Amino acid sequence: MNNNLTKSDELVLSNRDKDILRSIAAEVAELASRPCEEDKAKLWTKHNKLERTRPPVFCDPEHGWTEIITQDILQCENVRARNWEYFLRKEVFWGKEMQDDRVIDPYFRIWYEHTDSGWGLQEIRKSVGEGGSFVWEAPIDDYSKLDKLHFPQVSVDFEKTNRILDLLNSIFGDLLPTRVNMGWWWSLGMTQTLAYLRGLEQMMFDMQDEPENLHKLMSILRDGTIARIEYLEENGLLFLNNDSTYVGSGGLGWTDELPQKDYTGKARLKDMWGFCESQETLGVSPGMFEEFIFQYQLPIMEKFALNCYGCCEPLEKRWDVVKKAPNLRRVSCSPFSNWSDMAEKLENKYIFSMKPTPADLADTVFNEERVRERMRTGLKEAKNCIVELIMKDTHTIRNDPQRVVKWVKIAKEEAENF
Repeated sequence: MNNNLTKSDELVLSNRDKDILRSIAAEVAELASRPCEEDKAKLWTKHNKLERTRPPVFCDPEHGWTEIITQDILQCENVRARNWEYFLRKEVFWGKEMQDDRVIDPYFRIWYEHTDSGWGLQEIRKSVGEGGSFVWEAPIDDYSKLDKLHFPQVSVDFEKTNRILDLLNSIFGDLLPTRVNMGWWWSLGMTQTLAYLRGLEQMMFDMQDEPENLHKLMSILRDGTIARIEYLEENGLLFLNNDSTYVGSGGLGWTDELPQKDYTGKARLKDMWGFCESQETLGVSPGMFEEFIFQYQLPIMEKFALNCYGCCEPLEKRWDVVKKAPNLRRVSCSPFSNWSDMAEKLENKYIFSMKPTPADLADTVFNEERVRERMRTGLKEAKNCIVELIMKDTHTIRNDPQRVVKWVKIAKEEAENF
């Protein structure tokens, strides 16, 4: 693998690399043409409308992907080509091996080539070992530094984006058309940014010791986030996420409720799913959560037609606050949640996004009976709810790709019995 490519030749691919990409793209296109892909899309569409269906199953190995699509599997030499090959091979594994309910799209997605200025201040990260863990030094060690913040500015390189688009379409566009389809955010919850800027512990102390300054900081984050997403909207940089786009912290966006009836081809915030969460405030009381976090998330969520809320944080103790979210449809019920309690709260009015523990995939031995029993118990507790089964937050699968294959098989069997 050549890691010494310059900016001028990073988009120059050898015929060998092109042949490899075309071959895998053909395989993806064949998978995408299967009748079952349309069936899966219909399943998600009904489910997302709160119709009673067999619970959809979605598994994203996340960090485990590097143990499935390993470096020795990749054949391309060009750095960009290896990255595209990696994503194409993921599609093949999803469609041929894992076989969950994720729809294999008949096209290849790329993002805009772009830069983002950030907030003007940046944490200093220090690695503490393998696997990506780190500690950081928060840049706002004193609130006098608030004036150093600025709203994030996005700059898109359309020329380079179009070059990449043309290149990929010239290689396999007749088989698997390439399109720009960018998700500009995962979460709009802002508390991860807050923690990086101020420090995780310090932001909690601030709720008691520096409430006025914390409100000022949250106001900046709210206004900057709104300015950023409105800029994307005004400049035609948004894309509908009413398809196999991952929305919230689990589940796919398929719905016939979006876009709005007056949609004319330019995606707007009100044509889309939105998402907020606040994992970093797990130890905060519901009252403080509402005062310092949720009230700043509200005006962001109000801009979206449908909303998802929550990730790893259990929501049962703050549900009376969270349920005030406008157009709330999908609610995360993580492994740390009390599923029985959440089932009583959600009933059939929201999607119960059930997330069995990823620890089962990381254990020394993959215990299929334990996985099945936990899943069966959870589904029984949520028997009156609109349930989906989501596997995510996986950091390792012990270099055993068959674990996710087996997990999906068990999940689909239990979902059928549901």
